[in-house]
Amino acid sequence: MTGPLLAIESSCDDTACALLAPDGAVLAESVLTQTGHAALGGVVPEIAARAHLAALPGLIEATLAQAGVTLENVSTFAASTGPGLIGGLIVGSTLAKGLALARGKPFIAVNHIEAHALTPRLPRLAADNALSGSLAFPYLVLLVSGGHCQCVAVEGIGRYRRLGGTIDDAAGEAFDKVAKLLGLGWPGGPALERLAMEGDPRAYALPRPLMGRPGCDFSFSGLKTAVARLVAPYGNAALPRRAAADIAASFQLCVADLMADRARNALALLPDATALVVAGGVAANATLRARLEAVAAEHALPFVAPPLRLCTDNAVMVGWAALETLRARAEAGLGPPDDIAVAPRPRWPLDDVRPPGEARTGEAQR
Repeated sequence: MTGPLLAIESSCDDTACALLAPDGAVLAESVLTQTGHAALGGVVPEIAARAHLAALPGLIEATLAQAGVTLENVSTFAASTGPGLIGGLIVGSTLAKGLALARGKPFIAVNHIEAHALTPRLPRLAADNALSGSLAFPYLVLLVSGGHCQCVAVEGIGRYRRLGGTIDDAAGEAFDKVAKLLGLGWPGGPALERLAMEGDPRAYALPRPLMGRPGCDFSFSGLKTAVARLVAPYGNAALPRRAAADIAASFQLCVADLMADRARNALALLPDATALVVAGGVAANATLRARLEAVAAEHALPFVAPPLRLCTDNAVMVGWAALETLRARAEAGLGPPDDIAVAPRPRWPLDDVRPPGEARTGEAQR
């Protein structure tokens, strides 16, 4: 790979494009967040897909202009190909494939969750976290977002061991649902965090499902129900600001406690971990970061959290995951993957991601 890599992310409601140098340096990036879903109370898949289709061509042009390069300079193309909303995945991956085919360049299908898991290995990010060079394997990552909540041992490129996950809602879903109960807007996570700053996190003794039990699984359904019971006496009336703030703060602390407890159990299952990492949209929550940082300190491990702009969906992480794949394949004596035939997948668990040299699901066989 001699020229830059162009990456596209369109798995949910953020339309993103990034241009990365072969060494991982970010040459340019652009993100458009769709705001029209707020009035509808959540992402509407078809509306999101149409918005991606309308925005991507201009976003690609803007990203290239920002870096001062043209499409002819791009040597590799990549896109999120799953998991996510199928309409958006089709739009982004098909556009990237078309650009690659038209220029005879490689296309790399990227697993969106793998991209989150590999983000902390970005060279500059590793340096910002006072790590020596790129983050070494194996490390523990807590993937916490609107659709995912799991503890994963990252043992190498394409080698991921799921230690535990949610048995009902994801953490981000729980934040959004509780925010809705409190009369806050969508997306609920940031709004709830702002409100929680005004409240007393010890005001309500909310349940902490599975806390103190063996394993690394999560459960948020009972917690959400407990909040609903607190809100129920107010009926259709608006909650007093103080009560809403106390509930928000108590809920947020509860989630942070649960995450810390599960992280401790996961680290016991990965005694040779080089770091504790949190990634995904919910990783932007300051209370959660603080609790996990304390857990890392208990185990004398570095704590790594991406900057806020790389916690939510972005194309930088997609491009980096593609570069990691290229590098690992080169070390194995292999060329770029032949991913043109890889179809978008709404569900693509990390268990189905394969190390370099092993055919991935849907990969063209030669």
